[in-house]
Amino acid sequence: MAFRPRGIGYDMAITVFSPDGSLYQVNYASEAVKRGATALGVKCDEGIVLAVDKRIPSKLVQPESFEKIFQVDTHIGAAESGMIADARQLVERARLEAQIHRLTYDEDISVSLLCKKIGDLMQMHTQYGGLRPFGASLIIAGVNEEPELFVTDPSGGYLGWKAAAIGSGRTSALDVFEAEYKDDITMDESILLALKALKPSVEALVKSNVEMALIKDKKFRKMSDDDVKKYIDELRE
Repeated sequence: MAFRPRGIGYDMAITVFSPDGSLYQVNYASEAVKRGATALGVKCDEGIVLAVDKRIPSKLVQPESFEKIFQVDTHIGAAESGMIADARQLVERARLEAQIHRLTYDEDISVSLLCKKIGDLMQMHTQYGGLRPFGASLIIAGVNEEPELFVTDPSGGYLGWKAAAIGSGRTSALDVFEAEYKDDITMDESILLALKALKPSVEALVKSNVEMALIKDKKFRKMSDDDVKKYIDELRE
């Protein structure tokens, strides 16, 4: 009998577990996230900092068309890693859920509830034939009564974090966070920490390679290139 590698054939269908308890298509989707550009978030008492490695694939690409941090609602933002088209679909669903909640209950959706809804959608794509897992992860962050930061993964799981990273530079970024994050960190310190954690995954830490956003006072806003450059220069000094 010809030798067959252990687990062969179990990656042919999304709904079939392998003998070792794996769903290979979910594992493959997670691998797509690991190979994506680094994205990270840092929580402080004042709000949330989001930052991404935004290396433009070609000098011919219009930089403003290459978006990796998204506004979901007035008080919620998201950063992505993995397949950008999959992430865009998740962000569009998140925006829809946020508006449905506002129209139904006349209040802002909580970050935890929105993350649960997106996690449910991602999990649904792991158990039905004809679907495939989303090849993207999101850092979903916002401010309701207090700042909240969550990370989703292709399996549909999600966890709350104080400082989190996804993508190819996740390990080095988490090493920086574990060494230097503190509970009483300020917003300015959070921005500098985010840049420091992002630096190992960026060939040259320059403003054109970095996209950042802040969520403060229940308001999402992207940082301008000049603001990013100011903090990069401060970090270098």
